[in-house]
Amino acid sequence: MARNIFKYSDCPMHRSMAILGSKWKPIVIYALRERTARFGQIHAIIGSISKKVLTTTLKELEEDGILNRTEYKELPPRVEYNLTDKGRTLIPIIIQLAKWDNEHYEEKREKLEKIS
Repeated sequence: MARNIFKYSDCPMHRSMAILGSKWKPIVIYALRERTARFGQIHAIIGSISKKVLTTTLKELEEDGILNRTEYKELPPRVEYNLTDKGRTLIPIIIQLAKWDNEHYEEKREKLEKIS
């Protein structure tokens, strides 16, 4: 419910965070940045996400137009996920966020090494 309130807010930060504001959404987008993958592959790439949370995250990203979900009528059924054009526009932002973290992680690690 709160997600929808923010999704239609006048504030661009509220709207953006309604789409990206969970712990897992940027990680899923990053995992799919260069590939199309099936549910099990995404789960294996991320590793520490529960199947229930991954299912919810994929559904919400699809509803928001960030992911394509392609269902193949085969036996056994196959579903693949990839980023939409809209989703691909988030890749530079998420990569920049990862770079920011790497810079600050190194600073923190260096400080911890000095203390030890």
